[in-house]
Amino acid sequence: MFDNLSERLERSFKILKGEGKITEINVAETLKDVRKALLDADVNYKVAKTFTDTVKQKALGQNVLTAVKPSQLMVKIVHDELAQLMGGETADINLDGKPAVILMSGLQGSGKTTFTGKLARMLKTKRGKRPLLVACDVYRPAAIEQLKVLATEVGVPVYSEDGSKDPVKIAQNAIQQAKVNNYDVVIVDTAGRLAVDEEMMNEIEAIKNGINPNEILFVVDSMTGQDAVNTAKEFNDRLDFTGVVLTKLDGDTRGGAALSIRTVVNKPIKFVGTGEKLEAIDQFHPERMADRILGMGDIVSLVERAQEQYDEAEAKRLQKKIQKNQFDFNDFLSQIQQIKKMGNLKDLASMIPGVGKAIKDVDIDDNAFKSIEAIIYSMTPEERTRPEILNSSRRQRIAKGSGTNIQEVNRLIKQFDQTRKMMKMVTGSKFAKMQSMMQGMPGMRR
Repeated sequence: MFDNLSERLERSFKILKGEGKITEINVAETLKDVRKALLDADVNYKVAKTFTDTVKQKALGQNVLTAVKPSQLMVKIVHDELAQLMGGETADINLDGKPAVILMSGLQGSGKTTFTGKLARMLKTKRGKRPLLVACDVYRPAAIEQLKVLATEVGVPVYSEDGSKDPVKIAQNAIQQAKVNNYDVVIVDTAGRLAVDEEMMNEIEAIKNGINPNEILFVVDSMTGQDAVNTAKEFNDRLDFTGVVLTKLDGDTRGGAALSIRTVVNKPIKFVGTGEKLEAIDQFHPERMADRILGMGDIVSLVERAQEQYDEAEAKRLQKKIQKNQFDFNDFLSQIQQIKKMGNLKDLASMIPGVGKAIKDVDIDDNAFKSIEAIIYSMTPEERTRPEILNSSRRQRIAKGSGTNIQEVNRLIKQFDQTRKMMKMVTGSKFAKMQSMMQGMPGMRR
């Protein structure tokens, strides 16, 4: 995500490196390059021009301190303006109402139904809500079936009416059902089309008027670039939606939609989808996204994802095992599962400052742990708990059983031994201090 834009912006700032001060000439040269980078990323032309004009005005009005280089100051100004361009402040979802009603809108193929499942999961697991999903795509049975499959995975119910072709009535009946059964959030999935048409707009406008939702979220595929912005404007003119959801930000997107859409429709980006898994949903934070665009990483989001997987009881159990040098392959496997739950591996790595650029051309496969898991699963229960008994013949059997070779098995066992030694070194006061710090973080107290 944003890899090409990040690289181009970095090259632009190099123009100011070695310069003693900011002048109209070197700023103009830098911002000419910045504007090209934004346009190549499919950012709306007017948005790109206004952005660079604002940066220029602020840069020329700054006095460069002795301790700050002109290029560093320019990065700071561009960072702040990027954050403002994308909304400035984080916008939360409106869950007022009994029940709160959320209407989903967007074109077919934008990821609307999948995001509906993701949102339900997030509201259930992170906000403690009881969502009810509503199937209002009366034209595609496959869409209703998809919603039911997603709901089953999340563990939430779906309201649908077989044979009904009236999405307004279905949505209204669903809200009544939610009130009777004490569901506190109703998420209405609507029909999409391959392109904006009058029939589609009339229908979703009728649903809006019939249920008076607290939130109307417009779901847009960020891979479509500037077309996404144009579609958002058409939907907003008719629906006056309350927020934008950008899907497929983990793909090879140029980022133009994320940078343009807020300015064009004057509505906040509330969520982003970063993968196919149901947990691949993030609240949109303009400041953090600006950090990532400029190659500064996003440690806060990385820590938040780690916090979601942190289990205090499990951590204490693991500490005792490490102190007694009893950390085994079952524990090793458990740690791998936790890392996998945090999301796309390349996306996680890019959140570490300086790593994003280094791994830009590196293919990090989400199945990277598969061979490790296969090797561990090929061990007997005794071998997992007592790694010291893994002699040559046992290793040969494990290699055959896991579809790997003896070198891979030996490498994993060596890595495991090194990990166990390292973990033993940080037990005691260091481990207790780290655990205390983790518990003191927001969201870690229980």
